[in-house]
Amino acid sequence: MHSGDGLFDRRLSDRAREVIRQGADIALNAPEEWLDELYDATLLKTSLRAIAGDPLLAEAVRRVNRGNLLHWASANVADPGMPVPINLGADQIAIVRDLVRRGMNEAALQAYRVGQDVVWRRWMTIVFILTPDPFELQEVLEVTAASIARFVDGTIEAITEVIGQERDELARGSYAERREVISLILEGEPTNIERASTRLGYRLDATHTAAIAWSDIPGAELDEPHRVTRALTRAAGAATALSVLASAATLWVWVPGPTPPDTAALTEALDHIPGVRIAIGSTGRDLAGFRTSHLDAQAAHRILARPHSTRRLVTFGEVQLTSLITENGAQADRFIKYTLGDLEHADSELRESVLVYINEQCNATRAAARLFTHRNTILRRIARADELLPRPLAENGVHVAVALDALYWRQNTARPR
Repeated sequence: MHSGDGLFDRRLSDRAREVIRQGADIALNAPEEWLDELYDATLLKTSLRAIAGDPLLAEAVRRVNRGNLLHWASANVADPGMPVPINLGADQIAIVRDLVRRGMNEAALQAYRVGQDVVWRRWMTIVFILTPDPFELQEVLEVTAASIARFVDGTIEAITEVIGQERDELARGSYAERREVISLILEGEPTNIERASTRLGYRLDATHTAAIAWSDIPGAELDEPHRVTRALTRAAGAATALSVLASAATLWVWVPGPTPPDTAALTEALDHIPGVRIAIGSTGRDLAGFRTSHLDAQAAHRILARPHSTRRLVTFGEVQLTSLITENGAQADRFIKYTLGDLEHADSELRESVLVYINEQCNATRAAARLFTHRNTILRRIARADELLPRPLAENGVHVAVALDALYWRQNTARPR
């Protein structure tokens, strides 16, 4: 039971080992609110908050937090009080590389220190519940404090090496320059349009449509980004496009032209590019349009990247209203519940019929034709919906339609035709 390293050389009492084992077992089954606390501290209360709007990176941070906590806890269940080797997995390496590409070189290191403080406070609470004995407390806390610090120090040392390697790699190519120019435009900084166009090899004084493509496999990198760019370019009928890897799993693309990419052609292309999803922004002109289109693509991305989403392609036009009302999640929940009442929990066929009926200007005949059913069936469904709604559909149709659309994008059930 000797490690040959400071406090770890000392033989722990059987009781101290048991307290550590029990505490680690509790941490191993940590409730979601503990992970939320760790997530909020490392992502929202550090310089990493700049990526909080990126669903893929934010989810990757959460997976890393969970993985590190479970790794340390599992090791202490198996061998209480002993040093824990670092857990530098593919997710952590990918996040670090993504942060370096975004110019946030030291953000990951800061997040580990903040996370260490959160975990230590939670761990002390656990230990004080498990034993009131002051001698056991001193023994357990001294050893586990050293264990957590050593684990974090070792991880930071390894991450620092990854940061250095990624910096060297970026310095050898033109990626950093392109990324810097794009970042300045997206941040709204004053930009010489001719000089920026030359540096990017892309005309900025044109009309553009932005798109965001990403891998839908957690932790996976985006395979063949050039193939995705070509698919977007062809679907837009353009000769060229601008693309940059925003992260290992995410590609930002701008295609020139007065109209956005054809969604039918793009859907067909996606059938041959497995594991990829795409959000398309609005169409705009010059630097302002370049920026706005990307921001709109990001809004569509946030909706499509939600858990349980099954759609692979979405345009900003489809989700613009939903994006607006769901910006505040709690308020959106209240709006849906207040507007739909029991209809919120009705079967998807009934909700779909109501939305199509409203979209067809409350014409049952046209709604029936779109849904390939009988007009009387539509009328029965509308009558049933009126029984479930807090207010009759005829008095509140617009609000009901908005709430149903928002509910669809949250649940990603069958899309109204």
